[in-house]
Amino acid sequence: MRLFESVRPARLPAVPGPPASFAGRDGFADGFVPAVDDRMLDVYARARNPEDPLELRDLWLGRVECELGARAHRAAQAERWRSATVLRTVEPADVLGSRATVRFVKELFNWFFRDDLYGELRPQATHILSGGSIDEQAWGLPQTLKDCIRFALDMDWYGYSDSRGRRPVREAVAEYENARMETPAYRAENVAVTLGGTFAVSSLADFVLHGAAPAGSPALCAIPNYPPLVETVARRSQVRLVPLPSLDGRTSLQPLIDALTPDTPMILLQTVGNPTGAAVVEADLARLVRAASPSTMIVLDECHEWLGPVRPCSAVRAAPNVIRVSSLSKTWSAPGLKVGWLMADERFVADYYEYASTTFGGPPSFFYTVVEVLARMERWLLTGLVTPTAAELAEFEPAYGMRLGPLSAAYRSYRAERLRREAGLTALRGQASSALARIPARVLEPHYSINTMVEFTGWDDSYRCFRDLLRDSGVSVFPGILTFCFSGGVVRITSSRREQELRAALGRLESAFAPASPG
Repeated sequence: MRLFESVRPARLPAVPGPPASFAGRDGFADGFVPAVDDRMLDVYARARNPEDPLELRDLWLGRVECELGARAHRAAQAERWRSATVLRTVEPADVLGSRATVRFVKELFNWFFRDDLYGELRPQATHILSGGSIDEQAWGLPQTLKDCIRFALDMDWYGYSDSRGRRPVREAVAEYENARMETPAYRAENVAVTLGGTFAVSSLADFVLHGAAPAGSPALCAIPNYPPLVETVARRSQVRLVPLPSLDGRTSLQPLIDALTPDTPMILLQTVGNPTGAAVVEADLARLVRAASPSTMIVLDECHEWLGPVRPCSAVRAAPNVIRVSSLSKTWSAPGLKVGWLMADERFVADYYEYASTTFGGPPSFFYTVVEVLARMERWLLTGLVTPTAAELAEFEPAYGMRLGPLSAAYRSYRAERLRREAGLTALRGQASSALARIPARVLEPHYSINTMVEFTGWDDSYRCFRDLLRDSGVSVFPGILTFCFSGGVVRITSSRREQELRAALGRLESAFAPASPG
């Protein structure tokens, strides 16, 4: 049996046209500064036990239900808010340093998906722009990678393996990551294949923070951020949330640097913010690494670092105390496969082997061919390769039975799909930004990612904004509170849908803000 002997035609969806012109920048924001507002403080001030995350969640939801009035769905929650009184004074630092805050946001995140969007409110949701992932049926896994899955299945390649992943796969990932670097820094010994990004961060938190002194300095989690990632760190260590401002597509790391102590055990940082789409600057990252103690492990979540300008990664990302996490969930449209990798110092990865073999055994060997082919072809794209030669064919083991002609056809298909997909998703994001800027909102134009942050000016509560927009337009947006944006009507929309669906959803939002016709 030979890999790529039967290559399916590339799936090449039409690239959407350019967005409608929008004169001026009145509908766009230059930046975003996370803050803890009075509404957030008020919930903590009224809680009988401000360390109870479920009470905090119910008070927040109760206030929303109370303010919805006759349109409320849960009278008991509304009454709980009405009966609550102010019991204490609370400062923003109290909120950012509380363990209850992290769990409260995670419980609200769970409620949003389980009880509201896909629960009681599902009949209202005509268009869902709150998912945070790609419409796989429109922009899914390239056909070449699907052929890899079929091949692995036919070969019965799903047995036990090295707990860090099969060595040829790790070699391919190391070569790909070296192509992203200003200076090559990696070998197979720097790579561990993982069960996706969320699992990788969870396992790293467990591995790094296990046995940490409970009275030591807290781990630092930059916000905005993804609640499951922050919660998994908070389960193992004290945590301090550190708001990072974004300006002109760049995220400042100065607040993280200021928060460091010599015994800070871990930093969790997204290199591209969710939902800001703003990127960390390499020079700022170098300052952070220099300021941190060598014992402070800096975990970089790189999963949103795509759909933007290609920039080389500096050598600082290969520092001994830096761990980089990637997954197939965003860039390759495969969140359900739960596959990815981490890059770290050789000694760290060697120690991680024992943790992996004890805790989960190893990554899913069934997907090794996918990861290897993906890593090699992505490297070829980065280096400008158009047609593979005998040298590229020699990168693969004889077990694949591969021939140069089929490999060339498979790479042409992969290259065409990847380039078309990137162009299409970038165009959809531009359409969304342009349309949203025409309504009473401030759009933080993303430089990366499939998400766009929008602040609707008529709301001071992002969850209330979600409820009102869902009722009035049938469009679901993602409340900013669920990414630790603790102020205003900030929401996130995901534009990676079918063009017709996205246009319809944006049109509904625009109609919801249109002035009522006289008469």
